[in-house]
Amino acid sequence: MTVHTGGCHCGNIRLEFSTELEPPQTEVRACQCSFCIRHGSRAVADPNGRLVISVKDQTQLQRYQFGLRTADYLICRQCGVYVAAIARDDARAIVIINALDDRERFNREPVRVDFDAESRAQRQARRRTHWMPVEMSLG
Repeated sequence: MTVHTGGCHCGNIRLEFSTELEPPQTEVRACQCSFCIRHGSRAVADPNGRLVISVKDQTQLQRYQFGLRTADYLICRQCGVYVAAIARDDARAIVIINALDDRERFNREPVRVDFDAESRAQRQARRRTHWMPVEMSLG
């Protein structure tokens, strides 16, 4: 597996995205919800991969929720960078490639996706299938 590292701007949140997929072959998704649009979010996940999130100062970790409140959107309170989203009912996540050190390698044209019409059950099922396992380490 290849490990792609990154994190927020100030270094409080660190990311390790492990995958066997090569970045140019990895589907990049551009969610069209109002939150992701405002952040210029481009997300990836590998259901066979893994995301490890390490947080030095958890008081600087903002867990934002909206809509159906089925996921925590992780933002650094200190520098404001959106780094990942974690499903609330399952330890599965997406990583925001803008927060990865080698983000330019994920160069596929983003697929625009809109999940506003999904029910809670549909959203949870999609995430279980398409998002990846996540482990969080709080310092």
